[in-house]
Amino acid sequence: MVSGSYSNLLDLASGDTSTFGRVGKRLPRVMTVAGIISELDDDNCNSLGRGLLQLKDGLGEDVEVIYVGCLREEIDPSEQDDVAQTLLETFKCVPAFLPPDLFTRFYHGFCKQHLWPLFHYMLPLSPDLGGRFDRSLWQAYVSVNKIFADKVMEVINPDDDFVWVHDYHLMVLPTFLRKRFNRVKLGFFFHSPFPSSEIYRTLPVRDELLRALLNSDLIGFHTFDYARHFLSCCSRMLGLAYQSKRGYIELEYYGRTVSIKILPVGIHMGQLRSVMNLPETESRVAELMDTFKGQTVLLGVDDMDIFKGISLKLLATEQLLMQHPHWRGKVVLVQIANPARGRGRDVQEVQSETYSTAERINAKFGRPGYKPVILIDTPLPFYERISYYMIAECCLVTAVRDGMNLIPYEYIICRHGNEKLDVALQVNPSTLKKSMLVVSEFIGCSPSLSGAIRVNPWNIDAVAEAMDSALGVPESEKQLRHEKHYRYVSTHDVGYWAHSFLQDLERACRDHLRRRCWGIGFGLGFRVIALDPNFRKLSVENIVSAYKRTKNRAILLDYDGTMMPQTSINKTPNPEAIGFLNSLCRDPKNVVFLVSGRDKTTLTEWFSSCEKLGIAAEHGYLARLNQDEDWETCVNVADFDWKQTAEPVMKLYTETTDGSTIETKESALVWHYQYADPDFGSCQAKELLDHLESVLANEPVSVKSGQHIVEVKPQGVSKGLVAERLLSTMQRKGMLPDFVLCIGDDRSDEDMFEVITSAVEGPSLSPVAEVFACTVGQKPSKANRPCVPNGYGENARDNTWVKDPIMHWIH
Repeated sequence: MVSGSYSNLLDLASGDTSTFGRVGKRLPRVMTVAGIISELDDDNCNSLGRGLLQLKDGLGEDVEVIYVGCLREEIDPSEQDDVAQTLLETFKCVPAFLPPDLFTRFYHGFCKQHLWPLFHYMLPLSPDLGGRFDRSLWQAYVSVNKIFADKVMEVINPDDDFVWVHDYHLMVLPTFLRKRFNRVKLGFFFHSPFPSSEIYRTLPVRDELLRALLNSDLIGFHTFDYARHFLSCCSRMLGLAYQSKRGYIELEYYGRTVSIKILPVGIHMGQLRSVMNLPETESRVAELMDTFKGQTVLLGVDDMDIFKGISLKLLATEQLLMQHPHWRGKVVLVQIANPARGRGRDVQEVQSETYSTAERINAKFGRPGYKPVILIDTPLPFYERISYYMIAECCLVTAVRDGMNLIPYEYIICRHGNEKLDVALQVNPSTLKKSMLVVSEFIGCSPSLSGAIRVNPWNIDAVAEAMDSALGVPESEKQLRHEKHYRYVSTHDVGYWAHSFLQDLERACRDHLRRRCWGIGFGLGFRVIALDPNFRKLSVENIVSAYKRTKNRAILLDYDGTMMPQTSINKTPNPEAIGFLNSLCRDPKNVVFLVSGRDKTTLTEWFSSCEKLGIAAEHGYLARLNQDEDWETCVNVADFDWKQTAEPVMKLYTETTDGSTIETKESALVWHYQYADPDFGSCQAKELLDHLESVLANEPVSVKSGQHIVEVKPQGVSKGLVAERLLSTMQRKGMLPDFVLCIGDDRSDEDMFEVITSAVEGPSLSPVAEVFACTVGQKPSKANRPCVPNGYGENARDNTWVKDPIMHWIH
């Protein structure tokens, strides 16, 4: 009897009450977390479920795999410990027991009524189509994910183990695990489609799910289309841009790198072949050969749900027999309809339409001894399904939307056969094997099956013609297509998929121990800030102490994004900000400089009441020490003739990019696309950058991209010039700085950070100078401190913290 007081179920498997594997070298382990355990080894399900229980085949002998999931069946509480012990010892499975009501609301409620239809492009336009969003079902979904998280925490060693979460049932699980273990090695794989951003953003909890997924280290998808849709959602809803580095797609999320992997899952070759070798399979193949003697069998294997396109397949078969009467009496469609996993009126409607269509076709074209459609709607043993694969001349998959669908893979391997089955099929073992596939272009396996005939399942006529073409393909071509598919499927099995995913997960997690991590946010808004080891969290106490004990202070402040949030529509400084600057400037120990990319006219107007404030405009091209001084150019520029070349190019892109504008400065031209479509604006910015670099190649200018901008400015102009000028001016006046505070938020501020940090060992600073280079937000930077002070705004976009702590120092 297993005691419920044990905290680590793996201890129980060994019968040891000591901590499992915590002494000495441990073998690496993979915790694979996948929805419902009882679904994973169900003969009625596709090979994906069975394959998940065979992940170990691709992970090596030295890797232990533990499966965490829930059971569809209700287990009496008094028996749960015994069941858990049996599952652990026999299958290496750790069950999470869910109350029946909670399971129903989680699985049949939120998963099947909301997520599953939406991810298959079905919007709840009426109560009959998926139902309206139900907050109580969402709460059940979150509760189940929390139960799974607790179960994983019982068995995980976060320093060594990897956690691999599967599919949309557990999308918020990464947040719970990351909150408990900031450096957990966490991968997530989507086995379902991921919809376009136009569909996904209709989900009321869209941000919560996206942010939860981004708490993973690696997110996998079957196809690039699914990954592209996910990246588009991240861009449009969270403002995150992705980049490709040496073949890997990556997102930066609060300093963490989230990798994106595209790799379709495979089937378990060993399991499939073992069933093919069963005597039952051989005898059943022989029976089916006699049953369909003289007929050509077309095969469909699908779940009875609205997305598998069974009725479309039947209509195409009807069209085939109408348009090509020579196939009547010769062609038979065997449709194996597995029971639906969901519930509801839509399933009943699919069943009703399927039965009525099959009856109509059989009544119209059937005759004694011949039925053109054979519908099998009872559960079949796996060996019997394989037997149908063996005798089918062509396999048809007409799903209107499906994450992967491994039926074509199973069909290809089965058609390759073995010696015993060749005898049952009455074929010469030396004869080259053959197969034909007609597959929907809307399923995940379609891109990898280049020899298949791809169809739009909604186009009934086109599907019927594809079926006719498949039946009429010469034998030699069928053999070539089969060989091509067989090579791919046999080498890209579930073991290859698992090994490749874990390999990339290890790569994605290799910097975990090197990074400094902080968790911020509450509930599902939790995320981890990961920063370079040189970064230190900004401590208000330390900076206040340094400020009070120093006498010559240099303070450089960026404006947009630092003193003023980037998302603010009104960029004019408010009275509070003006008051804070004047308070700093009134202290004779301070020299304060506002360093901005804006033009001098705007800055002069906005800060006219700050008489002692130093201002640098246009990223350091122009500067003045205070209001009594004249503006001076920091860089000598011979002419600005290059503007005559750059401005027409920018105007061209402004006309073709709605929401973009051109800002003309004395020293620079800036193209802004903050209010353009995110994807199109980013694409146009890259094109504009290349275009300008080409036409201005021989001009003394630099062309750079920034946060929603493309800027052309004279070479040598940077905010670093302002920092150098300020430090040298204070040195000449005998005010050797012993306190330097520099705060910025974007790429243009990095030059300031570099100047002040490199000046630490030089003559322009006091030998005991306190230097604080601070970046607002969480990202790679040359600053030595991120601006996430204790007790101030948790959201990096809410940059109001800058004035609050400084006002605290003053008062």
